[in-house]
Amino acid sequence: MTRKIRNQINGVLLLDKPLGVSSNQAINRVKYILNASKVGHTGTLDPMATGLLPVCLGEATKFASYLLDGDKEYIATMQLGIVTDSGDAEGNVIATNSVNASLDMIQHAITKFKGQITQVPPMYSALKHNGKPLYEYARAGIEIERKSRQIVVYELELLNYDSALEQVTFRALVSKGTYIRTLAEDLGNYLNCGASLISLRRTKTNNFNLNAAVTIEDVAAEPSLIKILDIEVLLEDMPVLNISSKYTDLIRNGNVCKLDLAPVTGEGEHKLYYYGKFIGVGLIVKEGNDKVFLRPKRMLNNLNQILISDDKKNA
Repeated sequence: MTRKIRNQINGVLLLDKPLGVSSNQAINRVKYILNASKVGHTGTLDPMATGLLPVCLGEATKFASYLLDGDKEYIATMQLGIVTDSGDAEGNVIATNSVNASLDMIQHAITKFKGQITQVPPMYSALKHNGKPLYEYARAGIEIERKSRQIVVYELELLNYDSALEQVTFRALVSKGTYIRTLAEDLGNYLNCGASLISLRRTKTNNFNLNAAVTIEDVAAEPSLIKILDIEVLLEDMPVLNISSKYTDLIRNGNVCKLDLAPVTGEGEHKLYYYGKFIGVGLIVKEGNDKVFLRPKRMLNNLNQILISDDKKNA
């Protein structure tokens, strides 16, 4: 049987994930439509959530982890008075409580959850315990003790309160590791009625915005016209280091090289460029006042091809 030849697409596609499908299902659909060799994402969205899902294609998958640490923005709606075992509408209802919350009470509650706060991760999450995701224990009816952790709610804004339906819609800009389901539950508990999340839409991830995203239908309709962003957009805030040809032999073989002091602005991870082309990420370490070393960390697979090609052009 002839093996299917995949397209070597390298870059980032901003996808508006639809309701009712998992993140993996969504990116695999993109992979199928584009006939791409490899896909990955930068943080999952639950099936009940919609919105921005950056899809990494080909070589970009190597750098997807850099986006996991970024801030994210959501528009969420929670149902007051209904408590579920999962914290959202997909779970089983375990309590139905009366609601006596006014608009002023809700606005006051929101002020209590801004800034640095502690949050206990939900049982229905992908966090691991003894190598197994917590949601597997939850489905088996087993409760695992979880440690609270610090998260940051940079912005929390009340968008609407439907008093007839007892539903609250809010916008939240949060740090890595924040569970919006848990935030909704905590807000409900503060209001003495409990709550569960009934809709969630991610609108921002790092510097990416939902208004630049495309749907799966868009991709299927005109795959050749879909904008694929350069890999470097995953590393937008990382400093740049331009590499000269004197270091290419060491870098292409993954070896540490000693740099001249002049081009180095600081320590830590840097985006590496060679004659204007992105080649990967390297770690810069200083020793004393006169020694600077570069350790290749994540480099492109076709590095030899890039370096040899540009060596010839710039010889």
